[in-house]
Amino acid sequence: MNSDRSGAEQNWLRSFMFTIYGTSVLAVSYFPLFYSQLGFSNAQLGMLYAIGPLISMLSNLFWSMLSDRFGTVKKILYALLAGQIATGVLLAGARDFPSAMLILSFFYFFYYPVFPLADTLAIKTAERLGRNFIVIRVFGSIGYSFFALTAGYLLRRIGASYSVAACVAVAALALLITFRLEDTKKSPPVKTSDRSEETGGWKEVFLSREVLWFFGCVFIMAISYRMNEAFLTVSLRDLGAGEELVGWSLLASALSEIPILFLAGRYGERFKELPLLALASLMFALRFFLMSAASQPMHIVAIQALHSVSFGLYYVTAIRYITRLIPDRLRATGMALYTVAWSSASGLLSGAFGGLLYDQAGRTVFFRTASALALTASFGFLLKHLLPDRPAVQLSALPAAPAESDSSQKVEITV
Repeated sequence: MNSDRSGAEQNWLRSFMFTIYGTSVLAVSYFPLFYSQLGFSNAQLGMLYAIGPLISMLSNLFWSMLSDRFGTVKKILYALLAGQIATGVLLAGARDFPSAMLILSFFYFFYYPVFPLADTLAIKTAERLGRNFIVIRVFGSIGYSFFALTAGYLLRRIGASYSVAACVAVAALALLITFRLEDTKKSPPVKTSDRSEETGGWKEVFLSREVLWFFGCVFIMAISYRMNEAFLTVSLRDLGAGEELVGWSLLASALSEIPILFLAGRYGERFKELPLLALASLMFALRFFLMSAASQPMHIVAIQALHSVSFGLYYVTAIRYITRLIPDRLRATGMALYTVAWSSASGLLSGAFGGLLYDQAGRTVFFRTASALALTASFGFLLKHLLPDRPAVQLSALPAAPAESDSSQKVEITV
């Protein structure tokens, strides 16, 4: 019975992952086409893309700290998905730029925190069930693939103007699935002889040299990734592609990452994280350089297959590195900070300045700039790996804990 219950719990969580990545496909890749049809310029599209990351820098931390404070992910997801549905209904009727900007700000307040909280729930569930986190998370990639293809053909038939309505429908389905999820349990407080140690632990974790260096490299890498994400569909449109080819491009990237997720989850522990992150960033640089040289829509579709050895390898390795750096009691906040670096702050810069760069310098310079940033991140990860080791605080044990308990804080992402 326990085995059946664990299997059902895991399957509902897989279904949730599958569904929420459908909203990601629509919000990130098809909303720009909708607003482009309304006559918004590339600079305005960049501003619309940038407002979400700006809002999410606060919303990710706000909702994730609430989750850590009250020891619940499920109840927070209720509020977020309900908020998405309500603001999405309003957004579907926005036709002018000021209205779209205002309503989209509220939509993103509820949209962005869903993903780090879903990852947090998946990581903790995998730990509790003794399963591999990847066998849950991979259903997000499968869902992304499914919605990328079906949304492209559907919106070509009914029009890109229905992309917001489709996003609302998928969010409603995700909300229904949430009722069947098992919530996380609040971690017991760490007992210390000095109350100040509990407060200081937060600072020692997030202001340590290793964590700051990691998030700095993530931020640089993320700017280039978000530049590609924000203007991929615009590039395809400029080359004459239709909505269905946009779907095939997204499908190529999503499907390609699935085998790499499994391989990295199974064999990644054999290699150090920083060299793997440097390799993944190098693959991003190659991918974006090839994007700058693409002259046909099908070239871009083929290049998206490099998503496998770039994002697939990067994602698994980054999550493994985070779970080593951040203790369980701060896991949701740590994932939120990672999302701020990977999506929010980087998305703000890539959206605000990416649109201007694309308009003024053209597609070639735009993607070569993204390639140069990815190369810089690769060098940063590699440099940190090659620096002489220094005595460091064992972050997984903060606040002060017996040395023999260190290993219990490490999350193994292996099969």
